[in-house]
Amino acid sequence: MSAARAAPAGTPLGDAFHLYDTTLRDGAQAEGITYSVQDKLAVARLLDELGVGFIEGGWPGAMPKDTEFFARAAAELSLRHAVLVAFGATRKPGVLAADDRQVRALLDSQAAVVTLVAKSDRRHVERALRTDAAENRKMVVDTVALLVTEGRRVFVDLEHFFDGYANDPQHGIGVVEAAVQAGADVAVLCDTNGGMLPLRVAEVAAEVGAKTGARLGIHCQDDTARAVASSVSAVQAGATHVQCTANGYGERTGNADLFAVIGNLATKVHMPVLPEGNLADLVRVSTPWRSWPTRRRSPGRPTSAAVRLRTRPDCTPAPSRSTPSFTTTSTRPSSATTCGCWSPRWPGEPASSSRGASSVST
Repeated sequence: MSAARAAPAGTPLGDAFHLYDTTLRDGAQAEGITYSVQDKLAVARLLDELGVGFIEGGWPGAMPKDTEFFARAAAELSLRHAVLVAFGATRKPGVLAADDRQVRALLDSQAAVVTLVAKSDRRHVERALRTDAAENRKMVVDTVALLVTEGRRVFVDLEHFFDGYANDPQHGIGVVEAAVQAGADVAVLCDTNGGMLPLRVAEVAAEVGAKTGARLGIHCQDDTARAVASSVSAVQAGATHVQCTANGYGERTGNADLFAVIGNLATKVHMPVLPEGNLADLVRVSTPWRSWPTRRRSPGRPTSAAVRLRTRPDCTPAPSRSTPSFTTTSTRPSSATTCGCWSPRWPGEPASSSRGASSVST
């Protein structure tokens, strides 16, 4: 059974620009965070309410909880702005894509969009996959072509792209071209190690775009505290698809913070990346994740808490919207005092704490 191709429809930019959230997959790798299937459904509803275009729900076939999520989402989720995305990998070396059980699980998920991770660093192809560059490109082509034939829209995450490009630019270009020629809509350049400077990210994105003509995306880890800056720089260099996680959660030091990236694109680059009126909801939406007692904000790290956006000095409170509760219920004030930007106490924090209604900072 084929799933219809889908595109986000809730933002002024429509399909011309993608806000892509991977909180439920990449963000779930953060230490101290565990989602139940019910949690994942609640997170998806909240992100859709904000106006995110694509929500990566997990890796069906590899993770039983993610397989269950997609099965339940088909019956229980009614999304206005977002499209659910299944994440997986290209076929294994020497195996037909149609015979690869993990690829079949992506089709069985019924997700309209599939994101495939592919090796783009020749060294990883040879040492981790134990195959050669030609077979690696065939793995990309065969898997993308099968999914497209089955009616799926496909994005390809090019793992370790920037490190691989520095070592062998032609190999990286070849994988991008293979993905696009097979029918992938977006080739996502991944700074998997999180070590690139924003200027270099922009330079490489511009070079790859000029050489391939491909539609490019960006996915940055935050190992050197540059994920937000690098993501915004890539967009300024031509990327039209940006992958982030709520509050920057993710493995190691995390990913580009969805809320900070939105705030910067909207207020600094002047891109209308959210439906009208939703910008004031960034902090409200960022807060439910803090209900996990094992999760704390790193005090030395910029996060969405710094994005206390107010469009004008005399702005009025945003209309109250429902906020889901996750593993541990968070207490939300009955009304916000500044544009819907509010910040509840951390678990165990005294009521006299100075962190109350948020102040404005841009």
